[in-house]
Amino acid sequence: MRVNHAGELAAQALYHGQALVAHSETTRAMLLAAARSESDHLAWCEARLRELGAQPSLLNPLWYAGSFLIGAGAALLGDRASLGFVAETERQVEGHLDEHLDRLPAGDARSRAILEAMRAEEIAHGAAAAAAGGVRPPAPVCALMRRTARIMTGSAYWI
Repeated sequence: MRVNHAGELAAQALYHGQALVAHSETTRAMLLAAARSESDHLAWCEARLRELGAQPSLLNPLWYAGSFLIGAGAALLGDRASLGFVAETERQVEGHLDEHLDRLPAGDARSRAILEAMRAEEIAHGAAAAAAGGVRPPAPVCALMRRTARIMTGSAYWI
């Protein structure tokens, strides 16, 4: 759950960075609405961490700052590129959540319910961004996004 908490913190930061640099008010509003949704996910994960007697990642300030800068950088490329970045991010998050759901112990219904609710909302964020005109990033960017996420998730698991 610590990995999911770190991921939700990073997603919120991505959206905040993108909203800061968004070109249109419509895109900014969409990004801020998504960030509010990520705040809910963050709170769910934090509550579940407490229930499990676990702590958030000590690297969370780094995840937030780095993700904010990545989000702002994506938004500098324009709203269509920024929305495409959102759609790709959420597509990758969906895969990440699927992996976590597969690894959950069968009896952990509480964590399963949280992850399934998050998964549904992440899919909706990605679909909304694509429908708003998001353009998928080039394949090398998508690959770099996957590698970066693996570093973050691997580190957040332990630290």
